Amino acid sequence: MTEQDGAPISSEQTVREQALIEEVVASFAGAESERLKFLMQALTRHLHAFIREVRLTEDEWNQAIKFLTDAGHITTETRQEFVLLSDVLGASMQVVAINNPEYANATEATVFGPFFVEDAPEIRNGEDMAFGAAGEPCYVEGTVRGVDGEPIPGARIEVWEADEDGFYDVQYGDDRMAARAHLFADEQGEYRFWGLFPTPYPIPYDGPVGAMLAAVGRSPVRASHLHFMVTAPGYRTLVTHIFVRGDEQLVIGDSVFGVKESLIKDFAHHPADAPTPDGRDLGGRPWAQTRFDIVLAPGEGEGMRVSGV
Repeated sequence: MTEQDGAPISSEQTVREQALIEEVVASFAGAESERLKFLMQALTRHLHAFIREVRLTEDEWNQAIKFLTDAGHITTETRQEFVLLSDVLGASMQVVAINNPEYANATEATVFGPFFVEDAPEIRNGEDMAFGAAGEPCYVEGTVRGVDGEPIPGARIEVWEADEDGFYDVQYGDDRMAARAHLFADEQGEYRFWGLFPTPYPIPYDGPVGAMLAAVGRSPVRASHLHFMVTAPGYRTLVTHIFVRGDEQLVIGDSVFGVKESLIKDFAHHPADAPTPDGRDLGGRPWAQTRFDIVLAPGEGEGMRVSGV
């Protein structure tokens, strides 16, 4: 016998529960896709195992159904509450880890984010991707190389980030295009651009996922970061961020578990009268600077783009 809230569970009850699992598992045996059959049968076993382990009550089950219903109601074309749920449970990062295994000294991947936009404007090396977004100017430079150390000329680098108020351009609803762009590594595999010094911001927390985080005492805030997606023929697509060393949120914890130690970078801050690396006139504003050297793993085709925030 096992126990439920201190009361023993009879062997007959255990047999009854196991029989239901076997019946449900068997119901998927006719699936034409072996992969689909495997997924559904494994899901059934794990789901029932959870229900039996916690001895889920009917009231708790109803609350869970309401939670999922509310998540569906708040989801729109620009807001995906189920992806948010995946993020805060660490499921998104687990999928990233499984699909982007470590390879030699290749740069580590992290979640894609929901705010990527196709056809972001192209800038030349050294130009500004902020396009008027508010924030402290930040000079970013680095190289794109393979694991053998050879430069990758022409690698495409997509970059995007939030402004100093914690909002991406698409969140304003006025069709602005700011704090995002793409550029290409030069013949030496080098790249450079002006962006914004990253700042922390909360994931959307006015829905069921936010209520869940509040109930368990977790912060909805993401650590400060700058998004990158780097592609080149013959190499695995890299989706990653860089984070700011010294950001207090790194101690509290990133709400979607996207931080990796190798992606935490030093950012230097300079006074307004300090000369910039390229002689750019910043109009008397202080500025920041960082370096991010990127190493791509070999491989063909697209890598994983697991959404996160």
